[in-house]
Amino acid sequence: MFKHSADRWPVFFILSLSALDFALYFLVSNPYVLGVYFYLMIIPKSQICAWNHHHQHAPTFIQTPLNRLLEFFYALHTGVTTNLWTLHHVHGHHNNFLDQKMDESRWTRGDGTQMGELEYSLKIAATAYYRGYQVGKKHPKEQRDFILFFIITFSILTGLVTYKPAAGILLFILPMIMGLFITAWATYEHHAGLNTKNEFEASFNNLNYWYNLFTGNLGYHTAHHYKGGLHWSKLPQLHEKIKDKIPEELIRKSWL
Repeated sequence: MFKHSADRWPVFFILSLSALDFALYFLVSNPYVLGVYFYLMIIPKSQICAWNHHHQHAPTFIQTPLNRLLEFFYALHTGVTTNLWTLHHVHGHHNNFLDQKMDESRWTRGDGTQMGELEYSLKIAATAYYRGYQVGKKHPKEQRDFILFFIITFSILTGLVTYKPAAGILLFILPMIMGLFITAWATYEHHAGLNTKNEFEASFNNLNYWYNLFTGNLGYHTAHHYKGGLHWSKLPQLHEKIKDKIPEELIRKSWL
């Protein structure tokens, strides 16, 4: 079922949060309680963005239907539906991150100056679906599934909000908006300010143990770009092989 056994615990915790969300949806009607829950879950759920990213690089399950089901729950936490990051990030950003005129996650303005963190995060989040759709024109199969499961996901969301408006908004709609923003925000520190054609000098890396525990080794970012399809559990080993090519000033060790 799982392609890599390392995915079992992350998926268990993520689906447990999904189960908790739906339990609250059906059992709790007090909007103040749901509002407090939304705020308390912003930081824990923000970590799910990294795991959704990993999944769209290297699908978790052998069986496609299980991957699609998992992507539905990922979408409710992160605002990123099936194949959005496959198009925007895998086919787009990973091919273009050395060219700020082409990069789907570009951190420069049209005049070449660097965006601020908030400006970048808002712009990447706001344009994510449009840019993903544009990349999909070159990848019709992935685009077709992207459109189909976008429609399915938001049709279900419409039903959830219609049936219980306050719960639907506080448990699903707002977390999705926040998740998409945090996903964009988290990517700013990966490349911003590094305008180079050398792939080993184009990413900041974070070797902090706790950061990598909660993000699935996303701190080994140069290694991730070097072999984008490599499973997250194998990134530390790849980093060891290429670390002599990474400038020391691109290595960080802070959890936050």
